[in-house]
Amino acid sequence: MLTGSCLWGAVAYEVDAPPGPIVHCHCRTCRKAHGAAFSSVMAVPREAFRWLRGEADLGEFESSPGKFRRFCRNCGSQVFAERPARSQILLRLGCLDTPVTMRAEGHIWRSDAASWYDPKQILPEASEASFK
Repeated sequence: MLTGSCLWGAVAYEVDAPPGPIVHCHCRTCRKAHGAAFSSVMAVPREAFRWLRGEADLGEFESSPGKFRRFCRNCGSQVFAERPARSQILLRLGCLDTPVTMRAEGHIWRSDAASWYDPKQILPEASEASFK
């Protein structure tokens, strides 16, 4: 069972399915929507997805023809994306509350990637904000 919620906590869901493959999407619309170099996503079966609370707090934006991004109207968290005719939805992993140990399988839309981020570059890490 997977669970997730928005930053504010008003929107929450569960998915009765095992974690699917994780990918990092670098397309321009994901970068703009998340304000980041990429969006980490996981496809899950639509029929396994259930709202626990807050469905009425969702807003939506059609970012490309037929693709809707669903977000919390209160805090702005991108919760998932969908194409209503498809059998799967794309969870935005930043909202996932369930720990997942699997690693991403790859990067997509690298042709659209931010010029300032290179996934091959190894950078120093810190457990908290310590860079100056």
